[in-house]
Amino acid sequence: MSLMKAVIWDLDGTIIDSESHHWEAWKVLMAAENFSITYEEYVSDFGRRNDEILRLRMSPDLSDSEVARLSLAKEEAYRHLVRTEGIGLLPGVEQWFANLRTDGWRQALGTSAPWGNVEAIFAVHPVRHFFDAVMSADRVAHGKPHPDVFLAAAQEAGVAPERCVVIEDAPAGIEAARRAGMKSLAVRTTHPRLEGDWTVETLDQLPRNFFETIFPA
Repeated sequence: MSLMKAVIWDLDGTIIDSESHHWEAWKVLMAAENFSITYEEYVSDFGRRNDEILRLRMSPDLSDSEVARLSLAKEEAYRHLVRTEGIGLLPGVEQWFANLRTDGWRQALGTSAPWGNVEAIFAVHPVRHFFDAVMSADRVAHGKPHPDVFLAAAQEAGVAPERCVVIEDAPAGIEAARRAGMKSLAVRTTHPRLEGDWTVETLDQLPRNFFETIFPA
């Protein structure tokens, strides 16, 4: 196990270009519930679970049943957009899936998205076979910036946390990687000033040997 190494991928804003679909879904939900949300608030919530966002933007006293109802309504709106309008992979993602597999890395998904969203993306883009582990935030106790989802993904992939590199586009995810004792590669898809252990604008800018230098033999 100690010699294995893994890349743990975030999903939204890292693998897929989902910003517009999520923004539209949040606007629909908030309008239906007589609340409002600004685009700046929406962006600042990236990487967090729905229960945190709903209690922050609506009321801290929302019951678990209300959170579940509101979260489902929002995600059903999002999944409808994915099914009807499609969704794109971000630059370099598909090539790096293949490169990492060729180079002997294990790959895992560690996302704040609920499981239903993961399934919706896999239905549109058949990339499930690249992952040795898939972990969504609704399968762990705490969402990002807590490290739970990344630690669970690493455990499922059979790789020690200190041998993992997280690819993330949000501050909550970078912080979760730090708390998990993992390296982080920040992709500035949605946060232009995001910083990780390494930082890149888009993944297609990475040199082909980038990951080889992280854990030298």
